[in-house]
This record gives sequence, structure tokens and C-alpha cells, in this order.
Amino acid sequence: MTLLFLALMFFQQEDPKQLQAEFDTSAGRFIIEFYPDQSPNHVRKFIELARQGFYVGTTFHSMVAHGIVQGGDPESKNPQARARYGTGGFNLGLKPEISDLPFKQGTVVATVLPGEPNSAGSQFFICVTDQPQFTGQFTAFAHVVEGLEVVDKISTMPVDDKQIARDRIEIKTVTVRRIPPPTPPPFTEETPDELAQFRVVMETSQGNIVIEMLPDKAPNHVRHFLRLTSLGAYDNSAFHRVAPGFVIQAGDLNTRKEPIPQAAQKYVLKIRAEINDIKHKAGIVSMARGEEIDSALTSFFIVLADQPALDGTYTVFGRVVEGMDVVGKIAAVRAENERPAERVDIYSMKAERRK
Repeated sequence: MTLLFLALMFFQQEDPKQLQAEFDTSAGRFIIEFYPDQSPNHVRKFIELARQGFYVGTTFHSMVAHGIVQGGDPESKNPQARARYGTGGFNLGLKPEISDLPFKQGTVVATVLPGEPNSAGSQFFICVTDQPQFTGQFTAFAHVVEGLEVVDKISTMPVDDKQIARDRIEIKTVTVRRIPPPTPPPFTEETPDELAQFRVVMETSQGNIVIEMLPDKAPNHVRHFLRLTSLGAYDNSAFHRVAPGFVIQAGDLNTRKEPIPQAAQKYVLKIRAEINDIKHKAGIVSMARGEEIDSALTSFFIVLADQPALDGTYTVFGRVVEGMDVVGKIAAVRAENERPAERVDIYSMKAERRK
């Protein structure tokens, strides 16, 4: 009895705003944080169940590709009980806690039985994309803060004609813990001399390209480029422009085969130009932009030949030091209106210290 009382006192003293829950699943990890002001009872129940190990061995049993994923059903622990998936875990004493929270990408929502608003329990669904039609109808109690790309991957798993997953995407653990102190963004604290020790290795379908950094000329662009690279923003993307004799261009995140990692998304921001005296010669790496000089985001280009018209108008931040033959192969790919007729993949880009 004393232990139960102490556990209750401990929970009451905790501030759920300071807590997060990490899901370790067979498809990867993601982290959620809570909305205790809007839905205190739902948050309390989820934390209670998670700490009991209730979700271990359950699966994400239903999904709509790039729409929603649903989990939390204790029936899904039994691989032989697929016919009952989606029916368990209801009626745990929760009443609706409807709020004005928008049902945006990453929102975690309590599942209820049709026509029974007081039936919420352990089941929940996650909005992979914005779902405004649910606003005001269901209780939102948390949101994904890291790993939304994992949730999106889960949403694309094959389902049967009843939207039940054909494969088991199992929840291994749900760990409730305090939110760790914020850490500086990658490549924030390095000096220009330290930044100069890094290079970026591009693994492409035509071979590898190695780019050295020029932080003495464009330190913020180097930080920006290394940061996005280290967080995987450019992985599984492609060269989207081939202009023979001029440039080859990459970095358009719309060419990614998968959504950009959530950890990288918040750093996709416009960056102020750092115009410098480096000339646009073959092998130079420069940041692409729109008409506004400070509109660069993620796209960059590699120069194929002297381009004096670009000098003083685009920010040079790097130089190819290995793989100009690969650059030439990419430049030779047949293009239509500067769009490659065949995909030139960027499998990965890695920030590495020079050896």
C-alpha cells in the first residue's frame, strides 16, 4: 500500500510537459511529447500504460499510406488473432477531451468506437499528414517530435481489404523519460578552422564525389550544408538539373524517395548570401537560389566550366577535390529541358573529417 501511495505521489509531482515517450519498433524509433493542458486524463492514462509495459508486443495493426497509422490494441499481441485486431483496449474510463489543437502532421490521437465517444482506452492513431477533418471530433493528446519518417514508413506497409496490416510492425518498448536538455544544432560550435577539416562524400549512381569546404569564404553556408548533410537531408535524393557546359544541380528535397528526416526538416531555412571572391570555375560548388539573393535553401550546383556571369551573385562554399570524372559522367546524362532523362541517384552524403 505504501509503495502504491508513493508511486501515486511521484506521478502527481511529475509535470507531463517535461516528459516524452520513445517508441522502439521493428521499423525504427520515434519520439512523442504530450499535450497535458488540453487532455490531461488521456496523457495520464497513456503514461500509466506505457510504464506498465502494456504496449510491448502490440503492433501497428492498421494504416493508410501517408495518412494515418493505428496501434495500441492488446489483441495485436497474438499473431493468430488478426480477425480481432482493432477491437481491443477500449473503455478504460476516459471521456473526450476535445480541444482546438490542429490535427496536423505528427498528431497522436485517441481512438474510439464508432458512435461511442466515451470508449477511448489504449488505442491511438498518428496523423502522418495533416488531417483537418478530425479536428473537434477526437482527442489529441501528443505529437511526434522526432522520427516522423519512421511513422510514414509504417504507413506504407501492405494491408488487406480491411486495412489490417499484412506484416507485423511490432512495438518492442515504449520508454517514458524526461525530455533531455536541448543540444546545439550540428556544426554550430566549430570554428572556421575546425569546419575546414570536414569534407562531404557524395555516393551517387555514377560514382563518388568528394567536396572540400571553404568556411573562410562562406562559414554560414558551410555550417548549413554540413548540418543538412549530417542529418540525412540529401540521402536518397537525385540530381535534378543537368546543363551541359554550365552546371549540374542537386539538393532539391522533392527528389527524395522518402520524406526528409524530421530532425533535418527544422533546418530547411533560407540562408543569407555570403558573396565572396572565389570565381565560378570547374569543380566549384555554389548555393542555388531564387531571384532574391537571400533565398537559398538546400539546392546547390557544381560548375562544369568557367562561368564569370555567376561571380559575385552566388555564394561559393565548396570545391570538388575528388570525382570530377564522375561529375563529367553526370553532365553527360541525356537531359530534356535540363531535366535528366534518367534518374541520377544520390544514395548518401556524409560529412567526414579529413584523414
